[in-house]
Amino acid sequence: MPAQTVSVLGGGSFGTVIANIVAQNGYRVNFWMRNKALVDQVNATRENAQYLPGYTLHDGVFATDDIELAVSGSRLVFVAVPSAYFRTVVRTMLPALSADTILVSTTKGIEAGSFLLMSQVMREEAPDAPIGVLSGPNLASEIARRSLTGTVIASVQESVRERVREVLKSDYFRVYTNDDMFGVELGGSLKNIYAIIAGLASAMGMGQNTNSMLITRSLTEMARFGRELGADPMTFLGLAGVGDLIVTCSSSLSRNFRVGLALGEGKPVHEAVAGIGQVAEGVNTLKQVKEKADELGVYMPLASGLYQIVYEGKPVNQVIAALMLGEGALDVEYEAHRAKQLDKGVCSYGRRIC
Repeated sequence: MPAQTVSVLGGGSFGTVIANIVAQNGYRVNFWMRNKALVDQVNATRENAQYLPGYTLHDGVFATDDIELAVSGSRLVFVAVPSAYFRTVVRTMLPALSADTILVSTTKGIEAGSFLLMSQVMREEAPDAPIGVLSGPNLASEIARRSLTGTVIASVQESVRERVREVLKSDYFRVYTNDDMFGVELGGSLKNIYAIIAGLASAMGMGQNTNSMLITRSLTEMARFGRELGADPMTFLGLAGVGDLIVTCSSSLSRNFRVGLALGEGKPVHEAVAGIGQVAEGVNTLKQVKEKADELGVYMPLASGLYQIVYEGKPVNQVIAALMLGEGALDVEYEAHRAKQLDKGVCSYGRRIC
């Protein structure tokens, strides 16, 4: 019996490792890349030398620059392209899709101008399609080395969660499930902001005490913002929240962390981003989140401070000093908020807590 076809759209480092894992599990993978020269190179050498040099691709991975050919006959499509191109890519592939094809976003970003997450973009473009999101502490270069890694597939549909687990699970890539798709996806997007802050702090010579404080305060800020938008704040305690936050705030392999390093070394933001060589979603996400937080009245001092540095040109030292003086004193907000809800007789986030 011929192998089932799975499609991966996006020729970056994460799309490459996802395509390879799926092929290693016995599926035929149609791997769409925009660059025809890179397509020819991948098919000839079994290597994506631009993004993951030295990483050998399974013979079941077939690269193409024809997006309709890439998704034709597939019942599962992973979309791993930057948020700026996400809607266009989804819209372009739709004519060749079957109605029951599962669409899974791996993009950790927010659409500029609409404040839509990628699953919401997919829902607008393909309202009847089964949809999921994949997120977690997933540095592509470590997955390529087969370092033990956990990820989360989130969807409101159990059939989507189970299908993706079946396709991706391996002895080094552990797939967990969650039904809070919005919270999982929001966590993956928000953490990019705080990775920039952590990189900036590292460049300034701040130590592990500082990094630990930044991670925990960032987590509080993420959950505060997510709660206001309707996500379960407990989701941020999982792999797609604190797990992803830890790795991206602690590793120079993180693109957004490297942007922060460059900013901390005094480079302007356009130069910091250009030096990465790949899209760092955090700079765009920062702008979207700051505007939405202001609109909703959500207290986000870390994001606001970074916004002042990146978009208003304020000196780093001045902003850091203001943050140290102005941050609230409450350590853990979850229980305080829940206590208030209990006092009001409210059960929150669709789960019984009273």
